[in-house]
Amino acid sequence: MVSDASASQSPACYPAVKVGLVGAGQWAATMHAPLHSAGAETELAGVWSASGSTAETLAAKHGVRAFGTFEELLASCEAVDFAVPPPVQAELAPRAADAGLALLLEKPLGASLQQAVAVADAVRRNKAANAVVLTKRYHQRTRSFLAEATELRSEAAVLGITGTYLHGGFLDGGFLNTGFPAGKASQGWRDELGVLYDLGPHLLDLMELAAGPIQAVRAEGSKDYVTLTTFHRDGATGQACLSGSVRLPRPRTTLSVYSTAGSLDYTTEGMDHSECWPALRREFADAVRLGTPVTVDVERAVHVQALVEAVALSALEQRRVPLAEILPNA
Repeated sequence: MVSDASASQSPACYPAVKVGLVGAGQWAATMHAPLHSAGAETELAGVWSASGSTAETLAAKHGVRAFGTFEELLASCEAVDFAVPPPVQAELAPRAADAGLALLLEKPLGASLQQAVAVADAVRRNKAANAVVLTKRYHQRTRSFLAEATELRSEAAVLGITGTYLHGGFLDGGFLNTGFPAGKASQGWRDELGVLYDLGPHLLDLMELAAGPIQAVRAEGSKDYVTLTTFHRDGATGQACLSGSVRLPRPRTTLSVYSTAGSLDYTTEGMDHSECWPALRREFADAVRLGTPVTVDVERAVHVQALVEAVALSALEQRRVPLAEILPNA
């Protein structure tokens, strides 16, 4: 759940950004809607979902309007926050950008790189303020780790990096299956695309930022468990694994960076993810009101999605895949 951890921050120096929420599922209810109700920078203007009854329930909980149509939502807000499956986001986000609204987007941007690029194109042609929810990037522990990794790389080239992102959220009884009876769990788009598209953006993004640009990947595995090797521009080699089907007491994300100048470790053990949301909310509102840059925008999200698709192609064809094959000029 999102808590109001923003009390220690200075108040916003501008009117709250009126945000319409698209989606009313579990993630919308536990993160997106509370995000805009917990601080002064944004204001939840209302909720729209293809499932009208769930939108009404969520809207009533926050004392806002449940819009009858997507068009009504667009006409009633300054920004749109998307908490829907990737292909739905890819269909609706360009319409919001073309309507002159700012966008708060989930990863992956779409179910394919083509869809992701279409979202980014709409943002570019409308010069729309935007931010992408790569959760861990908004936490101070992550930011400190990446700053230390940059300093380490300035002392000596990184030799290697290892990483894990594991949890049991996809299992019956896992946190992603709240509300489903045992044996009846459904992950929707996660069932179709697999763990790589859900957890991969987080881990690949951090591995690249810590060890330098990724030029090629090699991967094996299934929708439930993926192992991968990354080949970085400056010579580092990375190894990592991803799964949402490992029964663990809590999610486990780790990174270790190795060089002749030393090593560096990162873990989310004990991290309070609710601390990410005030930073995200303030960044997004600042981008809308002041035009300031954000930690993760659509350009970065497209690049990360290209990394994900390179891994997916490698696992499918059992070969090393250069990133330039997926994203020319990468």
